Amino acid sequence: MALVPILMPQLGESIAEATIVRVLFKEGDSVQGDSDIIEVETNKAVMGVTAPASGTLGEMLAEAGTSFPVGAVLGYIEVGAEDAKRLGLDDDEPPKAKRPEKKRVEKPAVPAAVEPTIKGGLPVPAHAGGASYLSPRMKARMAELGLRAADLSGIPGSGAGGRVTIEDLERFMAGIERNKTTPASPMRKAVADAMIRSWSRPLATVVRPIQLDNLLGHRKKHPLKPGPALYTLRALAIALGENSAPAGRLIGERIVHPPSVDIGFAVEAEDGVMVPVIRNADQYSLTDLVPRYNRMVELARQRRLPAGDTGGSIATITNYGTFGLTLATPIPLPEQTILIGMGVGQTVPFWNPAIEEFIPVVEALFTLSFDHRVLDGGAAGRLLKRVAELLEAPEQL
Repeated sequence: MALVPILMPQLGESIAEATIVRVLFKEGDSVQGDSDIIEVETNKAVMGVTAPASGTLGEMLAEAGTSFPVGAVLGYIEVGAEDAKRLGLDDDEPPKAKRPEKKRVEKPAVPAAVEPTIKGGLPVPAHAGGASYLSPRMKARMAELGLRAADLSGIPGSGAGGRVTIEDLERFMAGIERNKTTPASPMRKAVADAMIRSWSRPLATVVRPIQLDNLLGHRKKHPLKPGPALYTLRALAIALGENSAPAGRLIGERIVHPPSVDIGFAVEAEDGVMVPVIRNADQYSLTDLVPRYNRMVELARQRRLPAGDTGGSIATITNYGTFGLTLATPIPLPEQTILIGMGVGQTVPFWNPAIEEFIPVVEALFTLSFDHRVLDGGAAGRLLKRVAELLEAPEQL
């Protein structure tokens, strides 16, 4: 018998590790090559790890809740001599990977409360907060605890000029231990990381009301009943196909224009949001996009989107109106310049100059959030106006 290692695959361009969710077989079970034997969770989705060969599952190193880097050995499959020869293996067993040790992290001793004093000749504000300066010692302690600078924003600092000290941090962490806590999921941590990186840019938002009566009438007659978000995605795709400059990214001193109109749309998933991406959305009609859109929504809700259906989009559509919200200011992803948000449709009075009367119309507020380094309010307003024109004439989609 020979042992074939089961390796943690490269599950995405930017993914360095994954967490074991479930082992589908137990040691001694027969497995078929290319069949899923382990489920793992990345910061984007739940994916399967397939068996590299058919045989008997030998020692399994993977345990639910344990994280492994890409290329790590998760277990072994025992194969016969004939299969081993075909796979180019000799009869010697490969060196086995050590089972990862679960390290116990001792809680640091919490020093006694430190009364505010004057340090370094600077008065200490009574309720100053923030961590504008982080000493090397503070950074090292934060690394041990897995904290970011943003996590310290609510800590009143007792150091010089309101600086947060090690004592402040330890006292804060001790207080947290007395509260109920739950671990953040990989998706929640990924969303937090993306939002921190997004907020490092100057972001702005413009708002425009858009009438939806024509869109709703068109949808009622359409055999596939596309949703309002897909109408908006298609309208944005056409607008960017006409002029892709608003979706460009500022890199150094250059605006990099997108090579294709790849547009994402937000789908609520367990403990986070998935963003499937429709590639070349400007090259397909609304009718052609419906089955592709519906399939992606279902896979996103299950968190089983293929790697090729996520990432790399130039803009995103989000329909916060499904939660009854009239207005919001969603944040574009770090690699994007623009994001369109849709509010809930409401019946409002509209002055019709042709008959000189108010008439009821269905109207929703649409927002366009953007990187202000790339776009100004005028350019953002013109892009949103073009989207509005297309939505109010849905036969063009």
